[in-house]
Amino acid sequence: MAHEASADQGERILTRHPEGKQKVNISREKYDAMKAAIPRSVRSRGESPLQAAREDVQNELQGRFDGSVSWYFTTGKLDLEARGILKRVPGQRPQRTKLKEVGD
Repeated sequence: MAHEASADQGERILTRHPEGKQKVNISREKYDAMKAAIPRSVRSRGESPLQAAREDVQNELQGRFDGSVSWYFTTGKLDLEARGILKRVPGQRPQRTKLKEVGD
C-alpha cells in the first residue's frame, strides 16, 4: 500500500508494474536516477543480459546513492517495462532486456 510522503522525504512517485502487481512508492530523486541510468546502459549494450545492465547501473550510482541500488534497479526496470520504454526479450534465460522499438 502506498503511503503519503512526509515533508522531509521529498517528492515521491508511485511506480508501475508490467503485470499490474502492487506499485511501489519511492523517492522521485532515486526514480529519476534509475530512469536515466537503466536505458543508458541498455542503449550502450544493445540487447543484453539483465545482470550486465544491473552491474553498469550499480557502478554508475554506487557511493552517490543511499539505499540498495539493486532493489531500486529492479523497481525502476519494472516501471520502465510498464511504461513501454524497456522490453524483455522473450524465451531468454538469463533474462535479457532491450529498449522497446516502434512495432515491438
